[in-house]
Amino acid sequence: MKKQDLPQDESNLKSANMTEVLYVTDENDNYTTANSIGWDAKKAALDESMELINERIADAKQNVANNLVSPIIYFMELNKMDFQVLASYVGMWQWSVKRHAKPKTFKKLSNQTLKKYADAFGISVEELKNFDGK
Repeated sequence: MKKQDLPQDESNLKSANMTEVLYVTDENDNYTTANSIGWDAKKAALDESMELINERIADAKQNVANNLVSPIIYFMELNKMDFQVLASYVGMWQWSVKRHAKPKTFKKLSNQTLKKYADAFGISVEELKNFDGK
């Protein structure tokens, strides 16, 4: 993309007083960088992605409220993690984290284990233990 053709469409970046650095070509067809405050096509894709993420968070919250999953699932979704990422943060196997996602197993977890999860989510153990999805 030519530097003069770089989109400068309004996006969330502008409201945060930020810009995005993109590679463009200058008038001599040499690669260089330039700042953009947004691009409509990219904004639409990101908005759609965020909408899907928010739906997943809402579903996880409802599933916790219905006692189908443990609060670990809600906070995992809220922090945009998957089992692999969360397992690496807490230093456990994925299958252990999946077991802990079951309400019955979650209620039996030690405070030491809950602390690992709470630290990964940036919350207190009490917040994790007492989250009921309501």
